[in-house]
Amino acid sequence: MMTTTTQRILDLAAAAPASHGEDLVLLLGEANELYQQGLQELHREVAARLDGLATADLMFAADTAGMPCDPSQDQDEVILLLALVEWEMTPAAMAYMEMAEAAARRGVCLIPEE
Repeated sequence: MMTTTTQRILDLAAAAPASHGEDLVLLLGEANELYQQGLQELHREVAARLDGLATADLMFAADTAGMPCDPSQDQDEVILLLALVEWEMTPAAMAYMEMAEAAARRGVCLIPEE
C-alpha cells in the first residue's frame, strides 16, 4: 500500500508529541519536505485549472480568497497565491502547521540559530 503525502504528514504529526530534540527536528524536516511537495503539486493543478484567465480575474479571485494582491504581481505570482490559499485548507497543511507550532513552543524549529 502506498502512503499518500497527506497520510505521511498526519503520521509524522501524530508521532511528533512523543519525539524530542534531533528526532523531532528530523520529523519536522520530513514533514516540511512533504508540505513543499504537496504545495508544488497543487500549484501545478491550480495553474492548469486557471490557465487562460485574465490577470485581473485572478487578482479578484485572490482578493476574494483573502489573499490581496499588489498590482505589480504577475499572473504566475497570483496563481501561486491562489494555490497557497487552497493548500493551507488541506488536512496535510493544517497538520504540518500545527506540528511546527507545537514544536516551536517546545523550542524546536528548522531554522538554525546563528
